[in-house]
Amino acid sequence: MTTVETTRMSSKGQIVIPEEIRKRLGLRSGDKFLVVGDKDVVILKSISAPSLDEFDGLITKARKQAERAGIKRSDITEAVAKSRGRK
Repeated sequence: MTTVETTRMSSKGQIVIPEEIRKRLGLRSGDKFLVVGDKDVVILKSISAPSLDEFDGLITKARKQAERAGIKRSDITEAVAKSRGRK
């Protein structure tokens, strides 16, 4: 269900997300957002860390893609060391 509300921007550039929308989306103080602006449109997309189950799924997918690409664990270790200036 889409909810339409109005709000105003403060002199500090702050915008209040109306209470009904915050409650419906489960938004809390400190939540982070991706902000996209194009012409007269501003989009706020809430971002959050994946759950442990989602993270496990992402790791599994990444490992399969690395295997298909022929990337070995030693390749990753070497790349990390190089980026840290150790090689």
